[in-house]
Amino acid sequence: MASYFSILLFAFTIATGLIWLLDAYVLAPKRKQKLAAAQAEASADFDENTQDKMLAQGPVAEFSQSVFPVIAFVFVLRSFLYEPFQIPSGSMMPTLLVGDFILVQKFDYGIRNPIANNILIETSKPERGDVAVFKYPEDIRLDYIKRIVGLPGDRIIYRNKYLYVLPACQDGTECNDKFQEMKKTLVKRGEFTQGPYSLDRYVEDLGGVKHDVLLNFRMPDMSPRYFRQNSTTRNDEWLVPEGHYFALGDNRDNSTDSRFWGFVPEENLVGKAVVIWMSFEFERDESDWLPTWVPSNIRFSRIGQIPGASEVTTDD
Repeated sequence: MASYFSILLFAFTIATGLIWLLDAYVLAPKRKQKLAAAQAEASADFDENTQDKMLAQGPVAEFSQSVFPVIAFVFVLRSFLYEPFQIPSGSMMPTLLVGDFILVQKFDYGIRNPIANNILIETSKPERGDVAVFKYPEDIRLDYIKRIVGLPGDRIIYRNKYLYVLPACQDGTECNDKFQEMKKTLVKRGEFTQGPYSLDRYVEDLGGVKHDVLLNFRMPDMSPRYFRQNSTTRNDEWLVPEGHYFALGDNRDNSTDSRFWGFVPEENLVGKAVVIWMSFEFERDESDWLPTWVPSNIRFSRIGQIPGASEVTTDD
């Protein structure tokens, strides 16, 4: 849907711009010539009202001139700088809630062609812990948002609800040959639920990036359904290929992510989530006289939050 909107916005920008230019450099001079010829034939200058009528733009040209600057600004802003997204599911709870509206910084992962999404100018690469928006690898018409936990060359293990990372060797540095357990600290129980079960909220230290995750210890082991990379790795182990990333939802037992469908290609990246600019609650039942899509409340405390760092203190 977002891709279709980008195409429509691009087409509308080009169409209104061309109409404006056509009127300014072709039609407007012709109208002036027509006015001059009419005045010469009449051997008199027309009054101001008559001149204005003869020089007036057509409705399409007038509309195009009015909206083109606005549409062009929106197109540049949305395509190259910032794009708004709404969070539709709970896969990134507690970091992002259903009804959060976020701004995604588009230029963080390269200045990209807004239609094909290929990189035009290199800027920077995703870092471990980034909350990133990307095109779903199995259907690029869909935008997904997850946390980047694995970089190119990393080995990832997700076993018994614990995340382990063996970082890729860096040129000129001593290579570590041991997996690093991403340590978790319990901070709260029962704040969030999944069906009839309460979830445990932890602060996970993702190599220096601390953030909150939710775990459901009553959820059975899902490793038989995990993406199997090849015969040399176990069901719950992956080696991130070059030019790809491994992404997980913070709501670990309610997220369809890289564990199930594989890696995120670099060309699928859209941008980095940088701020929550609005947050609505949608808690209307069928008996309410207003439709369920009408917000029931505004979560003012979430406005301005930066998706990423943990904000919960550990219980005593």
